[in-house]
Parts: sequence; structure tokens; C-alpha cells
Amino acid sequence: MKAIIQRVTKASVTVGEEQVSSIGRGLCVLLGISVDDTQKDADYIVRKLLNLRLFEDENGKMWTKSVMEKEFEVLCVSQFTLQCILKGNKPDFHSAMPAELAQPFYNSILENMRGSYKPELIKDGQFGARMQVHIQNDGPVTIELMSPSGPTDPKQLSKQEKQQQRKEKTRSKGPSESGREKGALRSRQDTNASSGAEGDVSSEREP
Repeated sequence: MKAIIQRVTKASVTVGEEQVSSIGRGLCVLLGISVDDTQKDADYIVRKLLNLRLFEDENGKMWTKSVMEKEFEVLCVSQFTLQCILKGNKPDFHSAMPAELAQPFYNSILENMRGSYKPELIKDGQFGARMQVHIQNDGPVTIELMSPSGPTDPKQLSKQEKQQQRKEKTRSKGPSESGREKGALRSRQDTNASSGAEGDVSSEREP
């Protein structure tokens, strides 16, 4: 699960000519649900976004207060395009959870937020609609958040495996050129120390 969290002075969602939701100061959250997400992913995202310290305290000290501590609002908007995988220049959305499954799951995430915070301060857009999201970013401050569950998409797994193989090959190789240079330098220093060179240098510093 992916979330783009933006600190805002205000934000709103319009469908057609109708404004369906709006908030004042707080967080606007764009949420992308993947086909592999579970309740564990949802719990992680909700806990993190409600507790991220993105606001200042009463003395103006930054990064000390969460949206809950400030009693600000949250506008959550479902955005399946966050689960995009590019095929060349063409976006592919097969990693996004299908709408018929994503909608009840998304609604349960909203209920989780409302149960963890003040329900009247949690707003949302209109699932599946063509929305215009108006965001006045404050800062700007934008945080990308991803639940810790590993990907199960074959392409993503293949990419991870290749990265791991490269790391293993690097570890199996001999010392790098820079490592050999450092070793040679240490060897010369040891030789100088044994021949009394260090004492000669120290004597030169004396007035």
C-alpha cells in the first residue's frame, strides 16, 4: 500500500461542478491499494499517517506535532494510479486492487481512521469518480509512505533478486582498488613507524 501525504493549508475534491469534500489545515492523503494488500498494510498506513510529526508545536518548533495532536483535518482520496508499473512509456495498473475489492477495503480504512481519531475530521473524495483534487501544499511538505510488506509481483520480485545477486557478486570479489591502496598506505606507515620516522616528524614540530 502506498500513500502520498501532503501537509496542506486547505484541500478539496470536486466531481463535475460539485464540491464533495473540503478541509482546512491538515493532511491530504492520496492512497493507492495494491492487489496484495491486507489488513496489516492498512493498519500500518493509518497508524503512521495519524502519528507523523509534520506540524509545529505552540512554540513554533517544527516536526513535533501530529495531525491528531493539532486536531487538524484529514482528506483521504483513493488513487489506484499510485500502483502503476511502467511498460516502456505505458502505465500498467495490474498491481492495483480491482475496484470491486478495493472499494470495501478503502471504506474499511476510512472507518479505521475515524475509529482512531475524531470521525468528523476525516473526509474523503468519491471512490471511482473522475475527481479534481485541489491541494494547497503547506511548505511544501510531501511524504511518501509505503507499507512494509514485500512485493509479490513477479517483475518486482525478479528485480529484487537481480539486485541481491549483484550484491553477492560484489561481496565475492577481491578487495577494491581503493582498498588495496589503503592497505599499501598502512603498510608504508607501519614501516616508517618501525624505522623511527615518527620520532623524526615529532621532533620537527618542536620550536
